[in-house]
Amino acid sequence: MGEDRMRRTGTASLPLHGGHCPPWLFERMRRLSAAIIEVIVREFGPPEVLRRLSDPHWFQALGCVLGFDWHSSGLTTTLCGALKEGIRGRERDLGLVVAGGKGRTSRQTPGEILAAADRYGLALEPENLVYASRMAAKVDNTAVQDGYQLYHHVFIFTFDGQWAVIQQGMNEQIRLARRYHWLGEQVGSFVCEPHAAVCCDRRGEVLNMVAKESETSRRVVTELSREKPEKIVGEFCRILEGSSSGLVNLRLPWRHDIPRADYLNRALLKLYASPPSDFAGLLGTEGVGPKTLRALAMVAEVAYGAPASFRDPVKYSFGHGGKDGHPYPVDRRVYDRSIAVLEKGLAEARIGREEKLQALKRLARLYGA
Repeated sequence: MGEDRMRRTGTASLPLHGGHCPPWLFERMRRLSAAIIEVIVREFGPPEVLRRLSDPHWFQALGCVLGFDWHSSGLTTTLCGALKEGIRGRERDLGLVVAGGKGRTSRQTPGEILAAADRYGLALEPENLVYASRMAAKVDNTAVQDGYQLYHHVFIFTFDGQWAVIQQGMNEQIRLARRYHWLGEQVGSFVCEPHAAVCCDRRGEVLNMVAKESETSRRVVTELSREKPEKIVGEFCRILEGSSSGLVNLRLPWRHDIPRADYLNRALLKLYASPPSDFAGLLGTEGVGPKTLRALAMVAEVAYGAPASFRDPVKYSFGHGGKDGHPYPVDRRVYDRSIAVLEKGLAEARIGREEKLQALKRLARLYGA
């Protein structure tokens, strides 16, 4: 992605369809996004939709084409909502399913995945998709501790089990959002450099347990989780005492709360009762959250010389006007004409007139030149 900047501002008060998006605009977004997705499916197949959505520049550009300013609040939630509504009822034809959304809707993702697999009789293991969804959320909420609380999670998958994730977190203090893109075909490991991209307007000091350079820390933390809890809690308390007296210089970002010893002990008891085989197993254990992982990372660094990475994974990054009126208000007639052209092209393509789509492609190439 280079150093292209993509400014992300937002508000955590937007519902799935965007609280600041007028109904007439959302309906057009729904129709136009569905038409664009169908063109891509017909020309390149469903997996190409996942690849494009996992590209943050393409995703941002699609939002702008649908009527958002490049810096507009709510682009992620409203665009994903438009995509989900746009292909609703057409999943079998397109070979795509969109699950999840914002807030409480995001927590329904596993159920939506299982229901879709059953409804369409998919020849795949839906539990693998549920696992991918949960691990993506766990990584960005626990293993990458950047101060952005996840509030949006959308899981898109094909009928043959390929998948992508778009999720977003909000930092309430600085009022900025951070978006995380995943592409299943590129994920060699959920716990080592798994992202297709992470986008935000600024970088900071981040506890990044999925960085490549955190490999030793991940191994030591996993080994520590198999030890008797009282041993780890003892090490943890000694480190805190040494830090308070100035004897230990910790690199761990102290803006994050450090757990109490009794809290840590409860989490470690659960791990000790069912020892994880690897770091992914540790991360996926219910009850192991950011505080537990911070404490284990602290012990691994200070007591065992295995520091974690603090490299921020983020990389910085108008077709129909913008809903905020910049650079100009959305022109409804132009927007409707765009939808009509695409829908007409698709309708004609369905009866064999592919030359129309080819003409649209040639026009796009000329315009790009």
